[in-house]
This record gives sequence, C-alpha cells and structure tokens, in this order.
Amino acid sequence: MRRFKIKPFQIAIIIGIATALGTVASGIAPRLTGWAEESPVSREVFGGISEPVYWMFYAVVSVALFSCAWLVAQRIKNYERGRPDNRRTTKANAKKRMADFRSGVWMKTLMRDPVAGTMHSFIYFGFLVLFAATIILEIDHQLPDNLKFLHGGIYQGYSATADIFGVIFVAGIVWAIIRRYVQRPYRIRIKTKPEDALVLGTFLLIGVSGFLTEGFRIAAEGTPDFERWSVIGYPIATLVDGWGRSTNADIHQAFWLLHFVAFIAFLILLPTTKLRHMVTSPMNMYLGNRERPKGAMKPLPNLMETELDSFGAITVEDFTWKQLFDTDACTICGRCTSVCPAHLTGKPLDPREIVLKVGEVMTATGNPVVSPPVTVDAAITITANSVFERVTSEELWACTTCRACDEICPVNIEIVDKILDMRRYLSLMESDFPVQLGNVYRSMENTTNVYGMNQGDRGEWAADLDGVDIVDGTSALNHEYLYWVGCAGSFDDRNKKTSRAMAKLLQRADIDFAILGPSELCTGDSARRSGNEYIFQMLALQNIESLNTMGVTKIITQCPHCFNTLKNEYPQYGGNYEVIHHSQLLMELIDDGRLSLEGASLSERITYHDSCYLGRHNDVYLAPRKVIGSLAGIDIVEMPRNGNNGLCCGAGGARMWMEESIGKKVNTERAQEALSTGAERVAVACPFCWVMMDDGIKGEGRDDVVVSDIAEVLLESIESADHADAPTKIPSSGI
Repeated sequence: MRRFKIKPFQIAIIIGIATALGTVASGIAPRLTGWAEESPVSREVFGGISEPVYWMFYAVVSVALFSCAWLVAQRIKNYERGRPDNRRTTKANAKKRMADFRSGVWMKTLMRDPVAGTMHSFIYFGFLVLFAATIILEIDHQLPDNLKFLHGGIYQGYSATADIFGVIFVAGIVWAIIRRYVQRPYRIRIKTKPEDALVLGTFLLIGVSGFLTEGFRIAAEGTPDFERWSVIGYPIATLVDGWGRSTNADIHQAFWLLHFVAFIAFLILLPTTKLRHMVTSPMNMYLGNRERPKGAMKPLPNLMETELDSFGAITVEDFTWKQLFDTDACTICGRCTSVCPAHLTGKPLDPREIVLKVGEVMTATGNPVVSPPVTVDAAITITANSVFERVTSEELWACTTCRACDEICPVNIEIVDKILDMRRYLSLMESDFPVQLGNVYRSMENTTNVYGMNQGDRGEWAADLDGVDIVDGTSALNHEYLYWVGCAGSFDDRNKKTSRAMAKLLQRADIDFAILGPSELCTGDSARRSGNEYIFQMLALQNIESLNTMGVTKIITQCPHCFNTLKNEYPQYGGNYEVIHHSQLLMELIDDGRLSLEGASLSERITYHDSCYLGRHNDVYLAPRKVIGSLAGIDIVEMPRNGNNGLCCGAGGARMWMEESIGKKVNTERAQEALSTGAERVAVACPFCWVMMDDGIKGEGRDDVVVSDIAEVLLESIESADHADAPTKIPSSGI
C-alpha cells in the first residue's frame, strides 16, 4: 500500500479546525467552571457584555479563524504547483536561517530605509503587543481562581503597556496614511490600490475602537482610581463620566461590537490581500538560505544528455514552489523598483512587477482561483497558464542582473532568478532575444570568445613581457596559480592594459603563475545570463575538462564575471577550484608585504565604482578599496550610491553586448554620478565596468577624467616611485 502523505494545504486546514475547536472550548470552559477574578484591582473579562453577545463572539471567531485557515490552504495549493526546491532546515543552515528570520521579525531589513522602517515598526510591534495582550487576557480568563494573575500591580502594568503600544500602533497607522496619501513617494504612489485604504482603515478602526471601548468600560464601572494606569482609556473615561453609567455601558457594548467587527474584517483581509505578508514575509526570510551561492544560477542538467522537452520558465509549474511563495511574501513596498538601474533610466522593467505578474498568473489559473497578490485592474485578463500573458520580453531583456533588487528586498524575494529562468525559455525555446545577442552567440560557438577574434591571439597581450608562461591545456600545470585573463583582458585594447599591469604586479610579488593563452575559452557567463544554457555548457564543460586534466587548484581572475562563473557555477559540473579575484589577491600581497609599496603614492582625487558581480553577487567590497587606499597621498571619495547600494554600470546580464534604445543609458547615469564627486580618476575592478565607465565619461565630454583598473592604479604608483628612486646620471664634462 502507498503510504499516505499529508500535503501542506491539508496541514493548514487541520490547524484551522484545531484553532476553531479550541476557540469554542475556550468560550464554554469559563461558563462551566465559574472561575472569576475576585481582586478589586482588576477587570471582569467580557464585563458589560450580554450573554447572547458573548456566545456570538466565540461562534463567529471560531468560524472566522477556520475560514482564514481555509483561504490560506487554497493559496498553498498554488505553491504546490511549483517544482521541488530543497529548502529543508539542516544543522548546516539552521543558524543562518534563524538569523535571517530574526532580521525579519525585528525589522532589521526594513530599517535600511529608516523612515519607512520606523513607521512599519510602530505598526508591527504595536500590533504584536496588542495581540499578545488579548491572548494574555484570554489565558487569564481560563485559569482557576488561585492561578489568575491579572490583578493588582500586574494588571496596572498590563493596562499601561497595552495603552502605550496602542498609541504606537495608531501613530504608525496615521503615519502610513500620511505617507501613502499625502507625501506619496514614487515607489508607493504607482502601486497604491483601493485595498490599501481598506487595510489601513481596518487597522485604524481596531486601534481607535479599542481605546473607546476601554474608555467607556472604565466610565461604566465608575472610573475607579486604579484604572489611571490605562493612560489613554482613563482620560477618555473622565471625559464621559457625567453621561451616566447606564448610557456609558450601552455605548461600551456598541464600541465593543465595532471593535469585534474590525477584528473579524482583519481575519478575512489577512489571507485575501497583501496583508498576508505579516505571515508570509518572515517565513520567506527563514526559507531564504539555499544550497547554491547567491551568485550562481539554478543548474540545469547536461543538455547533451537530458530528455527534457522544455527549458526555462513559461508556465506556473515551471517555477519552483519557493519562487511561487515569493509572490505572496511581497510587501509591494517598491524598494526593488527604487534601485533598479533599468527602471531608473526609463526602461520597461520594474522588478516588483515581475514578482506580481507571476503571482497574478498563478492565482488566476489556480484551482480554485484565489485573489492576486495585489488588486489588478479590471481590464487585465489572463486566459492561459503562461507568465508571458503578463510579462513581456522587453522587460526581461532590460535586466542587467545586478541583484540590486534582491539585495534591497526586505523579505528576501529572489527576483533575478525568475527573470533568468524566463530568459532561458525565450532564448532556448523561442529564439526570442535581441539581434545583437545572435552575433555574440555565433562568436562564442565559432571562436569560443565573445569578440569573435582569433583564439590564437589570446596571449598576444603578453608577447613582450618576460616571464609570462603560456601553458597548454592538455598538460599538467606546474605553477601555483593559473591566471585566467578572460575575453576582455585578452582582446579588448583598453583591458589589455589591466592584464599587463596585473602580470607585472604578480611578478613583482614573486607569484608563480601561468596563463592558458589560446587554450583559454570564454567562461560562458554572457551566454548563461542571457538564457543560452546550451552555449554556456558547451564552453564550461570544455574548460572544466582542461582545468581538471591540468590539475588546476588555484585560479586568479581579473573579471568579476569570470570570477563568479568559475567560483560559483563551475562546481555544478565538476569544476571545483580555489578562485580569487585580483583585488583580493592584491590586498593579501600588500598586507603580507610581498608587494612593496614603499614610496608609492598618488596625489589624486579618486572614486571607486563597485562591480555588481564582485560586490552584490560575491560580497567583495573591501578588497578593491583597500588596494587603492594603501597608496599614500590618495584622496578617495565615495559616490552617493556605493557598496551594496552601488549603481550598475549597465553591462551585466549580457547587456554589455546589447544596444540601449529606450531611455537614458545606464552607464551615462553612473558616469554622471562619478563626475559629480569631482574625482580626477574612476577606479574599477571589472573589464566591463572599465569600458562602460570610460564610454560614459567620454560621452559627457570629460577627457580629463581617467578610468583605470585598480591594478593599473597600483602599478602606476609603484613604477613612479621606482623612477623617483633611480639615481640621476651626471653627464660627462668631457675633460
């Protein structure tokens, strides 16, 4: 017999049934036991509430709780449509998962934007404390006389705490209303929907009706002095004390019912609107840790051997369950929108819309159909289970894969993965890609490099350098390091200078290295990021075979794209190496004293541009800064957007090879930001960034500002010191 396996949506239903039954039991138990609080400094639970209303409360709440669980279960059915994704908790990832979860529940990720973070914290923590106060009151309600604890000083402290956090909660709601409907920041304004007013109005009603209920209850009880600790309820009670106890008792019950209705509305809104992120967002953060590095794309099986009929993502079922869960974890905050270089420069891409559109297709084609992640315009219809019903290819090709959206997302939604999966479908199944990429694909297939140059010329940049050993890819490597130069460092005239500078620095530090020259093939980064997994695997498998045959263990790269691919993606196919970026190695050599900087100085104002594939994809921010910062006399100034908030140069995700025909060029935007610092030189640590920043700065008519790789900056300073220390030759007098 097949073993019965319970499904996730069934667990939600079971929880709903258990919660509903528990609620009914909690209403019946106090009536059977008759336990009551006898302390004069306390309050009667359900005091002033008629018996029919009492039973109505427990009946309606139990039904509402079950309905909430049922609605959640229907959404879970949608996630179950996705492909498997191993997000199990293990000993290895448990600590990281809990750290991510704590970051979410303690609002640490939201505080990247202090204003919005503080506002959300007011709402979030205020609500949690008020909810906890309700639970504590109900627990005390169930306990026998000798175990009840909400009396005396404890009750007074309880009342004060609840009122203070109630004020914080209401203040947060009012702040949110002002921010959304008065201040109206762009990222919020463009996605404000009617449900936002409904959610905020419900929360405001919960807070205000709660205070009024408390105030009229205290007044109906004669405004006892010990209730002064109810710092909001007591002043309200003093204002209405003269209305008469009977009148105040009636008004108290009316406001109590209003407060109750607002709570029921909250339970229905929770699973049916974006309010669900109160639960899904912390869960998504907990599930964020994954087996592959964040710089690596999802692996596909060897395309030469697989029998799969389709590649990439077109239907809901092509995404993983975690990618589908992402769509319900989205808070619609628009932070990803605010940092996307494509969106900032007028391109059709909005990362938030990618997440929401996938969610719209998922919910509209589910069984049963459920509400979309956020309200959709009535004119928008979905007729098939294809994400391309809502997502356009222009949106996908505008992405630079910089990961700024993923990095800033306060709830760890994986946006870039979705874009790349859809690109895979467009490229492999539909051949729907920009025409410029077709030329690049042909070059990579025919010449094994993106430039379409003769492979025999790969090592020509080192022709006049003594001591640079070019090794064959079929024999053992008898050197400590293999220096992986990359296509740009081998063929692009501007980047050849970086290759030469790096080789000279390695020789100065007495590093034992060699290059592959003609045996080095493109790593395939541009092919993979543009969705052409076939070409990527063709190149990667050949490179891995050569590197493994040679016994390579340590690799130096100067290109962050090569660095990321070799380090994070080649292990998917058996290529496991110790890969180090040249900025990291140079920093080590300087720190160890193996690369002497004695007398080396640079009297310039310089700014450093972060490479996305070095920074956000691999968390290397300090090394390049330490390299240039080790020089005497240098004045380093940061651009407004730097580090993990840095703006992309526009070349990632194979955008290096595509034309920008819509909006402002991304490299122009970044070049203008660099120029605004007043720097005389822009330092980079990536060949693509080198080209894009140089073109952008020249496009601004600023030939006086130099772009240089950090290796060039370092070598220039060292060689200047060498020339300064050289003895001056005194000319002969002829006597």
